[in-house]
Amino acid sequence: MPIEILMPALSPTMEEGTLAKWLVKEGDTVNSGDIMAEIETDKATMEFEAVDEGVVGKILIAEGTDGVKVNTPIAVLLEDGESADDIGSSSSAAPAEAPAAAPKAAQAAAPAASSAPAAPARADGDRVFASPLARRIAADKGIDLAGVKGSGPKGRIVKADVENANAAPKAAPATAAPSAAPAGAAMASGPTTDQVRKMYEGREYEEQPLDGMRKTIAARLTEAKQSVPHFYLRRDIQLDSLLKFRSTLNKTLEPRGIKLSVNDFIIKACALALQQVPDANAVWAGDRTLSLKPSDVAVAVAIEGGLFTPVLKDAEMKSLSALSTEMKDLAARARDRKLAPHEYQGGSFAISNLGMFGIDNFDAIINPPHAAILAVGAGAKKPVVGDDGELKVATVMSTTLSVDHRVIDGALGANLLNAIKDNLENPMGMLA
Repeated sequence: MPIEILMPALSPTMEEGTLAKWLVKEGDTVNSGDIMAEIETDKATMEFEAVDEGVVGKILIAEGTDGVKVNTPIAVLLEDGESADDIGSSSSAAPAEAPAAAPKAAQAAAPAASSAPAAPARADGDRVFASPLARRIAADKGIDLAGVKGSGPKGRIVKADVENANAAPKAAPATAAPSAAPAGAAMASGPTTDQVRKMYEGREYEEQPLDGMRKTIAARLTEAKQSVPHFYLRRDIQLDSLLKFRSTLNKTLEPRGIKLSVNDFIIKACALALQQVPDANAVWAGDRTLSLKPSDVAVAVAIEGGLFTPVLKDAEMKSLSALSTEMKDLAARARDRKLAPHEYQGGSFAISNLGMFGIDNFDAIINPPHAAILAVGAGAKKPVVGDDGELKVATVMSTTLSVDHRVIDGALGANLLNAIKDNLENPMGMLA
């Protein structure tokens, strides 16, 4: 019987995606583990591998089609002895020749596909269905497939499921990721699209439809600002010692092709501060908090049309040069939308640095389930009063710590920001 290939859930929060490119065509033979297509999620373009062997009998969704719901049939695979005649005349998905954008009425009539991750498909007692590639990776890394949820057809475990299971923290209880709000939900309390159009009748404008990333940013940040009780703590940090120390280190590192940025020092300072004030190294988990042991620090990276927050894991354990190299790699792949979900999910703390754009100071929005985010402004020469009471000129950087009051109270947040300040103003101590 022909096998339906379904639109996979490539991340825990994915509800729909864009079938960016087919890498096979009808009549091609594929083996388990072969890359069949490139699929765009709200954050990245990812490769989709075959989990069964056979011949591509029919492509149901044309490349370039967006808004394809998870678990929608996208192609049909024929097994040995089967032909295209065995494919039923009716299909729950539109044929590949159909226009990418279906009429709204037809979309509304289509049954909604579940976006929940499927449990491992089982048969013959305790047998777990998984692709051969997923089994090899699991065996190499010592992962028990019985505890892995599959996102492939009928719950089949694929490569991405095993990799994500390996990346997930083992000690923390599982918590449901917030589901993405429907398109337009971010404007639920404001005017509708038609109302806004009416406001600007007679004015020249061009409509820009929201892509998946913009929809997710709008929904999640609206949810965060409305549901997370933010409060804000501010400190000015003097950078002269850090800048002098950085210049010395960069001369030493120059033969290795490494150049440290001020942001590298900020990452390290925050990672160490989370260890120095461990009660602040926590996340909100609905009806409880999770206290983290390592310092997993997320850093906002601006890309065209949105942003990523790749996570530097175990940042407190890494040298400044290692953090610098890793951050450059993550930022470059973020701009190319090549990050895997486990590289931008997680962490307990985030940094948003707009200093390089000349911004003096700003208030950042917390990215749930994080408990805090540090907004970093530009360093500028300012008059300050020294410890001896004398007026002097120093390079001063303004910072604002946005804090989730459900997790961190005022005094605890103040201790965390003070630790960050002390680390940055005494940079040699970060190497001890």
